[in-house]
Amino acid sequence: MMLIEETAPATEALPVARLRDHLRLGSGFGLADDEAENGALAGFLRAAIATIEARTGKVLLTRRFRMQLDDWRDRLGQTLPLAPVVAVERIEVDDGAGTITEIPAASWRLIADLQRPMILPAGVILPNVPRLGSVTVTFTAGFGEDWDAVPADLAQAVLMLAAQFYEDRSFSGSKAALPFGVTALIERWRAVRTLAGRGASRGVR
Repeated sequence: MMLIEETAPATEALPVARLRDHLRLGSGFGLADDEAENGALAGFLRAAIATIEARTGKVLLTRRFRMQLDDWRDRLGQTLPLAPVVAVERIEVDDGAGTITEIPAASWRLIADLQRPMILPAGVILPNVPRLGSVTVTFTAGFGEDWDAVPADLAQAVLMLAAQFYEDRSFSGSKAALPFGVTALIERWRAVRTLAGRGASRGVR
């Protein structure tokens, strides 16, 4: 499986002001300094958001993704790796010889489950993918365009983690474990990951 993030969260959607308040940072030290500091805070927030999303499989701010598979994991239904899924924009099959065909929307439907969103066939099974081909699913996922749409516990976890990144900014090493408070806040959102692409016959990439 290959998962590509096609769009990024807009800078104005990041809770920079809330992080400043969380850190109890002052203001008014000069516009240039404030702009530089706000840019740094936005970077810490992006890093924290990416970390929380990787640990939970939940997309905090809405954006578009493209998932490419060797084949369906199960032609009875394909699980998507992220949630919540707002919409599936298109599904395309590449026959491996350069011909790409869009699968009609009438032949599948989205089950927008918060833990395991799935693409189900409108009929019995999902359309066939040639053995040397692939299938690409383009979809939009996220709780909302604005930070206020993010669940409170996940939003707080991001602020706490971004604050740690800020405080440890001069530290050159790495810390694999999340702080206990952050782990506790995201625990209920963590989902068991499943393989997304072709099973034992060809594996995933």
